Amino acid sequence: MTILDPRTTLPADKEVEIALRGQRELAAYLRTHIDTQRIQIFDEKDEAHQIELPTTALRLLLDILAELAAGNAVQVVPVHAELTTQEAADLLNVSRPYLVSLLEAGELPFHKTGKHRRIRFSDLMAYKAARDAESERLMDELVREAQALGMGYE
Repeated sequence: MTILDPRTTLPADKEVEIALRGQRELAAYLRTHIDTQRIQIFDEKDEAHQIELPTTALRLLLDILAELAAGNAVQVVPVHAELTTQEAADLLNVSRPYLVSLLEAGELPFHKTGKHRRIRFSDLMAYKAARDAESERLMDELVREAQALGMGYE
């Protein structure tokens, strides 16, 4: 499912294979106890260039490679990003009108930029985590009730 960028596509088979290899190789050399690391990258003339990167960026790259190796599309969204109501609805897998009702009911913080509502990505993810935790709790309760009633959920 495309969420934020309609140009996002699933990786091709060759990209999946390269991502898997890259993930394994990066994981073997990633040193997580230091703040920055140097990697070497080659240009079109096959000349090597040293690049210093934050270790956090390399960890993120490792996560991206893992998703690509699994055949998944990946998008990176800055945590401070502000989303439109449609983008937020897509991330929650709900309709835009339903999301707007959540905003108007005060269940999810937002602000207006002109006449447009904007939702902070971090606020949306906090809401989603709380919603998912509540769903999990309710499902556990249903299972306990079904087991207590002997409905075959042993």
